[in-house]
Amino acid sequence: MTKSDHALASFRNGFTCSAAVFAAFSEDLGLDQETAKRCSCGFGAGISKTGNICGAVSGSILVIDLKYGKKKQGDDAATEKTRALVREFMQEFTKRVPDAAIKRSFLVKHSHPRRHTRSDLNELGD
Repeated sequence: MTKSDHALASFRNGFTCSAAVFAAFSEDLGLDQETAKRCSCGFGAGISKTGNICGAVSGSILVIDLKYGKKKQGDDAATEKTRALVREFMQEFTKRVPDAAIKRSFLVKHSHPRRHTRSDLNELGD
């Protein structure tokens, strides 16, 4: 099962888009799925339906943070690497999903999980 398939299955089972994306990668990075889903839940639906950044984007940034984020005081190189990877991700996301409203709330446009398709997640890549 691909990461996209895993995220889509979680989303269809009622988890937020951010939780679905983050949990799809979490175990590979040493974090159990339950914890990943709990700590990313509020980011879903454009940060809890406030019209802000898309939950799939937030979940993706959490994946980058968990893998590359600064763990020790003074490790500014980790901060810079993380920021560079987030910028790269955002540039790629912007290319693939150019509409500003969709960028803020990409998966929210599919407010009912059964109407959401795998091709929507494929736009974000595996």
